[in-house]
Amino acid sequence: MAELDQKVNLPDFPEYQTEDGRLKIFGFWVFLAAEVVLFSTLFATYLVFKDQTAGGPTAKDLFEVKEFMAETLILLTSSFTCGLATLKMRLGQKKGVLMWMGLTLLLGLGFMVMEIGEFIKYVGEGATIGTSAFLSAFYVLLSTHGVHVSLGILWVSLLLIQVVKRGLTPITSRKLFIAGLYWHFLDVVWIFVFTAVYLTGLVS
Repeated sequence: MAELDQKVNLPDFPEYQTEDGRLKIFGFWVFLAAEVVLFSTLFATYLVFKDQTAGGPTAKDLFEVKEFMAETLILLTSSFTCGLATLKMRLGQKKGVLMWMGLTLLLGLGFMVMEIGEFIKYVGEGATIGTSAFLSAFYVLLSTHGVHVSLGILWVSLLLIQVVKRGLTPITSRKLFIAGLYWHFLDVVWIFVFTAVYLTGLVS
């Protein structure tokens, strides 16, 4: 009877339908907590060194509003499309998942192209990672975020191949949900980058 009650009280979401799925989702939340510590350390380092330009280019010299605003718009839009993919997954709509998560990937790729282009532009202006403590902290912080986004793109691409082959099972649904958590986390980190790096750099 207790087992029956437990089944009745389980969430209806497919990613939570197995004990293994629930444990892995919980474990991923623990992983994200560790990622928060990593990025918090990088943000703290950046804020300490943001004024240490050693006579080199400053944030005001480098940052352009239209560039980082476009990057922000693209990444936040990708979070919205990722959320729609999760909704379609819970409704059991495979085509909707593939469409919205595919669009999320395209937006993620667009973001990475813009960020790499931004780095190339800065280096061309003499703002390299070795120019100053400010630029070292800047490149390390944004590169760490960029590497995470790149891994997310690869991860989601592989998951979509699984969805095409296996459909929306409790296992693929759980994997998609966890990948969605990861993607939303990266978008939250970017909001802090937008505020602490770009906006602060323009007004300081």
